[in-house]
Amino acid sequence: MEKMSLRKAYGDALVEHGQINTDIVVLEADLGKSTMSCFFKDTFPERYFEMGIAEANMASTSAGLALAGKIPFYSTFAVFASGRAYDQIRCSIAIPNANVKICGSSCGLSDFGDGKTHQSIEDANIISAIPNMTVLNPVDAIETKKMVAAMVKHQGPVYIRINRNDLPVYTPVEGDYEIGKMYRIVEGSDVVIFATGAMVWKSVEAAALLKAEGISAEVINVSSIKPLKKSEIMKYVAGKKAIVTADEQNKIGGLGAAIAALIIGEVMLPFEQIGINDEFGTSAHTYDELLEKFGLTEKDIAKAAKKALNK
Repeated sequence: MEKMSLRKAYGDALVEHGQINTDIVVLEADLGKSTMSCFFKDTFPERYFEMGIAEANMASTSAGLALAGKIPFYSTFAVFASGRAYDQIRCSIAIPNANVKICGSSCGLSDFGDGKTHQSIEDANIISAIPNMTVLNPVDAIETKKMVAAMVKHQGPVYIRINRNDLPVYTPVEGDYEIGKMYRIVEGSDVVIFATGAMVWKSVEAAALLKAEGISAEVINVSSIKPLKKSEIMKYVAGKKAIVTADEQNKIGGLGAAIAALIIGEVMLPFEQIGINDEFGTSAHTYDELLEKFGLTEKDIAKAAKKALNK
């Protein structure tokens, strides 16, 4: 599979839409060369605001710009976006439903070399719990660019989490991204795997392993973590024998918990959850090392699927 950078796609999309819409402004917390918002700075320096290592101020300033009619996109590492500026996001952005777009870059375990202080396994959980927030988690670079377009059109606060590493491309170039919609990546009839972000890639590989054993697994890309539509879930669980969820977040408040809460009492199927077991990350030499350590590989997902089917 071809792999592409989600970070570069995000930076390119900012420039593309900045050329069309002069109300778009970009703010950064001294990480522009990592989040790739620097692309916007190079093209539109007068609409780019370097806020320094002051995420709370950046969130509040973005809220003010939104009130003035601008469409602010602000970027930083996901762990800082969700943690350092939580109160400002809640009070200045979410409560007034301000039209602010937040990019939490290097999400999950993708910043493998910097350890638990920089690895964000709870950012989507935290932001999803705030009313009025929309939370997106793209599967690849193509979907990232489409999401930015949807974010520009959407009225209200949106949080997008971006993986630091290049990921395989599954999204077709044609068509627009629809917030709240789920996208089938692999068709299957025995078990459905609801996956998000990098776990879609691993779920596709798990489906191939299961196919070799005569098990038909369907892989669904849940790139809208919030809103999470019950109708979309029910569409894909119909006719299946088991459900597996896979995300690179803390299981507490993660994708599995959210899906289970929506279908409890209505869908009586075996259910297995792949995620992080309420612990912080750690430093590693590669991203794959961390995925293996925390049980997030294709083998782990395939094992969970077989366990569910055997219940």
